[in-house]
Amino acid sequence: MNISEWIHSREIRGKSTFSVADVKDAFAERPSKNINTELSRQVSRGRVQSVYRGFYVIVPVQYQLKGVIPPAYYVDGLMEYVGKPYYLGLLSAASMHGATHQRAMKTQVMTVVPRIKESGKNSLLDWNYRQEIPEAFVMKKNAEIGTLRYSGPELTAVDLVQFASHVGGYQRVATVLAELMDSVDMEKMGELLRFTTVATIQRFGYLLEYVLSRQDQADALFQVLKTQGSWNSILLSNDHDRRAGAPANRWHVNGNIDIEVDDL
Repeated sequence: MNISEWIHSREIRGKSTFSVADVKDAFAERPSKNINTELSRQVSRGRVQSVYRGFYVIVPVQYQLKGVIPPAYYVDGLMEYVGKPYYLGLLSAASMHGATHQRAMKTQVMTVVPRIKESGKNSLLDWNYRQEIPEAFVMKKNAEIGTLRYSGPELTAVDLVQFASHVGGYQRVATVLAELMDSVDMEKMGELLRFTTVATIQRFGYLLEYVLSRQDQADALFQVLKTQGSWNSILLSNDHDRRAGAPANRWHVNGNIDIEVDDL
């Protein structure tokens, strides 16, 4: 069996990703140089794609003409390869919950520090990092290959506020939240507090109350915030100066930027 036949045998058995190490295990008698040359040949033929250092995806028929494989097709296998937990988050997760007005240009993957050594082989992935994965708030669905993990609506909402700079700012965050909040169970927010910051909850509450006019949800979130006893005054956007004369509010957030939700 040659490497091309080996790739085909994996494909027909439903295994559509592999690593260089997998090939070397299967062809232990071959020199590494020969294996690398043959893999390069398979890439040039469009038979496989190298989407990360030492990690390959067999190109399925439906993507051969376009030549681009959506990361959702292989991200679960890739994250197993790099040995890190993950979930699709931010705008990528929001779209899976029906908030499709603002779409991510890249697939946004949330994982844990230390940071992954990024590869120039894949410009379709946007890496984001947190200290810990809140497993109870991660959902799973069957994908074309294996399982796809993505943040539930509550975690998605919190992440959008906490990582606002990663998705284009609070204007965009507010527009996505306007679509997403109908799916958010506010009773779960207390459990999420340890996975985020008090400042995130303050900004989230401010957006709910003063931008999105979701008073009931804002009130529920304020009960979560009150468990912190007291909290500091903060800016809505750290990229702008404090706005003199901005109305005081229970969130202690200085509304130093103007936000208008896009028409949905």
